[in-house]
Amino acid sequence: MARPHTRSESPLVVHLLLCCTFLLAFRAPATTAASAPAPAPTPTTLNMTWDVEYILWAPDCQQRVMIGINGKFPGPNITARAGETVSITVNNKLHTEGLVIHWHGMRQVGTPWADGTASISQCAVSPGESFTYEFVADKPGTYFYHGHFGMQRAAGLYGWLVVDATAEQGEPYRSDYDGGELRMLLSDWYHESVYAQAAGLERKDKHFEWVGEPQTILINGRGQHDCMLGAVTGYHRGIDRRARTCVRGKEAQLCRDEERCLRRSECGPYCPESQCAPVVFDVEPGRTYRLRIASTTSLSALNVQVQGHELTVVEADGNPVEPFTVTDIDIYSGESYSVLLTTNHTPGSFWVSVGVRGRCPKTLPATAVLRYTNSRHPWPGSPPPETPAWDDLQRSKGFTHRIKARRNAAEAPRPPPTEQVNRTIVMLNTQTLVDGHVKWAVNNVSLTLPATPYLGAYFYGVQGSAFDASGEAPDGFPDGYDIDLPPANNSYKTRLSDRVYELPHGAVVDVVLQNADMLRHNESETHPWHLHGHDFWVLGYGEGRYRSERLNTEDPPLRNTVVVFPHGWTAIRFVADNVGAWAFHCHIEPHLHMGMGAVFVEGVDKMRELDVPREAMMCGVIKTSAAVLTPSKPRSPAPAPAPAP
Repeated sequence: MARPHTRSESPLVVHLLLCCTFLLAFRAPATTAASAPAPAPTPTTLNMTWDVEYILWAPDCQQRVMIGINGKFPGPNITARAGETVSITVNNKLHTEGLVIHWHGMRQVGTPWADGTASISQCAVSPGESFTYEFVADKPGTYFYHGHFGMQRAAGLYGWLVVDATAEQGEPYRSDYDGGELRMLLSDWYHESVYAQAAGLERKDKHFEWVGEPQTILINGRGQHDCMLGAVTGYHRGIDRRARTCVRGKEAQLCRDEERCLRRSECGPYCPESQCAPVVFDVEPGRTYRLRIASTTSLSALNVQVQGHELTVVEADGNPVEPFTVTDIDIYSGESYSVLLTTNHTPGSFWVSVGVRGRCPKTLPATAVLRYTNSRHPWPGSPPPETPAWDDLQRSKGFTHRIKARRNAAEAPRPPPTEQVNRTIVMLNTQTLVDGHVKWAVNNVSLTLPATPYLGAYFYGVQGSAFDASGEAPDGFPDGYDIDLPPANNSYKTRLSDRVYELPHGAVVDVVLQNADMLRHNESETHPWHLHGHDFWVLGYGEGRYRSERLNTEDPPLRNTVVVFPHGWTAIRFVADNVGAWAFHCHIEPHLHMGMGAVFVEGVDKMRELDVPREAMMCGVIKTSAAVLTPSKPRSPAPAPAPAP
């Protein structure tokens, strides 16, 4: 035990303290923040207020009515820190329709009503009303937000949502880039309104009208419809024989009514303050950049390439992946990636080209410019690179199959072992007819949504009057079904239903997506499926019909969106540990509109523990019974899930 100081020692102590103080003062500049970790920051709240309204905008040099936020398109960028609370008050100024916004990739643990899915997690916000979304940006990654009511995403209601890692978290690839970040939010754009598109999809028999191919591909909300930024080649004329190069410089001429053209931003990409101006990424030579790419397309699968530069994939849907290098990437609606790009060329300007894959293209590729800061050439001197053949399916599969979890398990959690799986659901994807209407279906069921949100129905205990709660959605389809024949040839009748899958809290669930023939023989499409409220492990892909295949549990990547290829299958695994009602659906906007989805309700016995805001549920039977409704009593705890046989 140290003895106390005596009075005779105190002058010496004072001198020693003074000397140490001076020494520390002179030494201070040499220390770094890394030498002593800072205390964890206090969680903060990011507050925003949005007016969602109809606007006139010209994203591809042609003015149209679209949905904007605070008078602009795309919507505001959200950049949060992991662990930060995001609070956004949304004022619905769309005078003729409801509104919800989905925060794509946010797991909403403990806040399922903030997921933004009409009739599933909340009531649509009525015209003239407001709703505050408040949730935790739970993990770092590349995400986005978009409308999830009707086809509002295709009307322009979307924007960036990026979550940065804290200093304590870090990211396994953070030290691999020193040039900062670039962002590309991709979308497709139709000149026909989404209301006309929806009406066409709902017509009967031969009056059915498919939405067709988009007029323009947009990069960060900008594109060019009637001309291309780069030189036109035979490849481009093969897509559109009218393809031409946008005129720039002194040769550029505005249209006859110059004032009107400028006001409507229809004077081309090079006129002052054009809403369709070229997207240019200015970079320094000798640097490595993180390029974030996300796709919120309504229909199109896209291919991205940066002329003369390789791309190293390091993140998929907010999850680190084992790095691999490619010359281009395929990206489907609902997916996001981070790639590393090194500016190791002779200074110049290079095309960024984004073209359609998976469908015979009728839409010209979108282009942007990667421009080195000391380049003497502001524009690339060669034509944009060609998009790989749209029907080269093996190339698409090759890229997708290369995406694996990080080898270091500490950087990427592994799935529960197969013997712990409690339930397996096989989902047959078919296109079929229901009473003359073209529908998409899962296991003979085309999803319809009730007027009462599922979350509210379970919270208040009114399932029986809110939707068909007499049974669950089917777990599979008949063994005799031939996936290489259309549904009509299988005597397989489809019905409409709003039934759900009920999953005990903590259950380990495998889902197999099984693709098959559409209405026409030998036609099958690629579908990107997105799960709300979760990440899942992608256990494998295969050809033909799934037959209890061997799955990858060693290094499967975590995703929130996954594709199933034509006439093939995709297997995923997730843990039902997030109490709520969660959508699982094809992310192609018209396919979801036509019924291609399902709903998982998790932890029914724990619903009462949620703090569900009453205003989020005041519609359907809850609204009509509001005076007498109180939250339901919790069910008896469900027994521990037993492994599937």
